[in-house]
Amino acid sequence: MGKYSSNYKSTAERFLLLLKTNGPQPASSLAKELGITTEGARLHLLKLQEEGYVEASSESKGVGRPTQLWRLTTTANRRFPDTHAELTVQLIKAITDVIGEDALDKVMFAREKMSSFKYEVAIEPLQTLEDKINKFAEIRTSEGYLAEWKRLEDGYILIENHCPICDAARACQSICDSELAAIRRIFGEEVRVDRVDHVLEGDRRCAYHIQPIEQAVS
Repeated sequence: MGKYSSNYKSTAERFLLLLKTNGPQPASSLAKELGITTEGARLHLLKLQEEGYVEASSESKGVGRPTQLWRLTTTANRRFPDTHAELTVQLIKAITDVIGEDALDKVMFAREKMSSFKYEVAIEPLQTLEDKINKFAEIRTSEGYLAEWKRLEDGYILIENHCPICDAARACQSICDSELAAIRRIFGEEVRVDRVDHVLEGDRRCAYHIQPIEQAVS
């Protein structure tokens, strides 16, 4: 499994990162990950709640007391990298308003080719699909995507726990289409890439199932 190395050092940042990458969790799970007591985790979470970064809800699972799950707020999500969101959205709207949708599509296609080339140069010397996925995840993490990957029985899952271009993607759906096309271009015709989770469809993260074509067919 490939996972980004974190630059998040303070206890508060580590709490937020765990909730960002693993989704809503009880205090006990967070405590285990951080090597502290459950009561210590609750105290940190209450402080983060006061600051507006986390919120809690109860979830019932059969018999017994409901489990309290902690999750990030919108305010907390803004602490993670955001690639010039406001400027990007403004540029998208300006292109559409001034020179039209066709021009925007051409810009997105040009961006896709530029993006693909950068990744292709980085992963082309690598021999195995796993090495290529690992390098791709490293680059994406450096760009703010908090990317990681896992090996599956039928290929790999590439997970992007944060989308630094989310606001732009909401303003222009073709950005997401372009992202998927670029990833497919990067790994080549012998590899199948399917998006299985999508932030714009309500998922917590974006994720891609990657597998060799012969494995997908068999």
